[in-house]
Amino acid sequence: MKRINITETVLRDANQSLIATRMSFDQFAPILRDLDDAGYYSLECWGGATFDSCLRYLKEDPWERLKKIKSVATKTPLQMLLRGQNILGYKHYPDDVVRKFIKMAVYYGMDIIRIFDALNDYRNIEVAMDETKKQGAHAQGTIVYTVSPIHDIENYTNLAKQLENMGADSICIKDMAGLIMPNIAYDLVKGIKETVKIPVFLHSHCTNGIAEMAYYKACEAGVDGIDCAISSLAGGTAQPPTESLHYALQSAGFETGLNKDKLTKINNFFKPVREEFIKNGTLDPKVLTPRPEGLVNQIPGGMLSNMISQLKAQNSLDKLDAVLAEVPAVRKDLGYPPLVTPMSQMVGTQATVNVLTGERYKMILKEVKAYCKGEYGKAPGEINSDVMKKALGDEQPIEGRFADTLEPAFDKAKEEIKDLSTREEDILSYLSFPQVTKEFLEYKKSNPDVEYIRKETNSQVV
Repeated sequence: MKRINITETVLRDANQSLIATRMSFDQFAPILRDLDDAGYYSLECWGGATFDSCLRYLKEDPWERLKKIKSVATKTPLQMLLRGQNILGYKHYPDDVVRKFIKMAVYYGMDIIRIFDALNDYRNIEVAMDETKKQGAHAQGTIVYTVSPIHDIENYTNLAKQLENMGADSICIKDMAGLIMPNIAYDLVKGIKETVKIPVFLHSHCTNGIAEMAYYKACEAGVDGIDCAISSLAGGTAQPPTESLHYALQSAGFETGLNKDKLTKINNFFKPVREEFIKNGTLDPKVLTPRPEGLVNQIPGGMLSNMISQLKAQNSLDKLDAVLAEVPAVRKDLGYPPLVTPMSQMVGTQATVNVLTGERYKMILKEVKAYCKGEYGKAPGEINSDVMKKALGDEQPIEGRFADTLEPAFDKAKEEIKDLSTREEDILSYLSFPQVTKEFLEYKKSNPDVEYIRKETNSQVV
């Protein structure tokens, strides 16, 4: 029987997609041992927005959180999402910071690092890939999936070959907006499996109602693994339900290695957690409803909520339809970047500004100017020449890799916060989120008796 490896996302992506990464360590600590015993290929538990959310909202040290998870989940590999040269932030960092961050993440227990670049410009992941392998961890190279006139199966297959040549241990097709059609999933996985000799994984979201079908066709095409979320925190803007995929795949003759009794116990544990987040308003039931209009406008759920928030702040929610219509036009002007962090925020905000000012590109975001200059990497397609002129004037775009122009930053940051902390972990946090980390460290300094990973009474975690 063909083995389909299942990665559980309840501790990271499902948590991030449905409840804005507000699940504290205490809320999942008692079920960690069962998650470890369930037979998962990996537990995605870190990276993405977890780092920022721990510091900003939960008053938890993200490094200690990872250490505590690893102290219990000793059998199942831990997995994280890393934005290449962006690490976990929204700008490019110098190579010394990227290498130190990955070294520290592996030291604290990270086993599999899924590394992506928003533009599929692999110059922006080569340092992260190299350091991950140097530290003995699994480097999963990522293809960010999107739909446009310039993105096709041949293009993605070529990217897969590039990743294999870079030394990737496996490849992930990252469909962050839930756009991949079942037949395309089949053809794409088949094409990549025929081109490379390393395992291929598929990551998608149920946002538009087609992820389960895409997963099934990908399994038929020979995919090696898929990302799922335990059913009480699955669906909607999160991943397909773990148990449903397990039963469907078993029925079709596949093996997942999962223990159904453990899955039931895990799901029952998270049911009241879900209810708590519904009751306090963090989980909006609307995000659990498929919205197939996303297959047309290609806007991920998080990007949509961000645009709505911006319009509400300007008392202009009535202009939402105009902004939604402007998004694909801005994306085309910028050379069809995939709508994933940080490009989704950039495109969405520029579209909002274009509508609110009543004139396209009357005001160009500094991030869009940096993008046009090449600071985020090479655009997938050609940037509109008029936009380039408005953004840069007579300035010429960068030819090489932007990170090559950056001075080492770790020692400077160490000096800047020496009065608050000398821990390398804190310096790395500060580099990622300066103001938020300073506030966290100041809070920690003035509250020395507070546990920054709170101990759960009668928990299996100490």
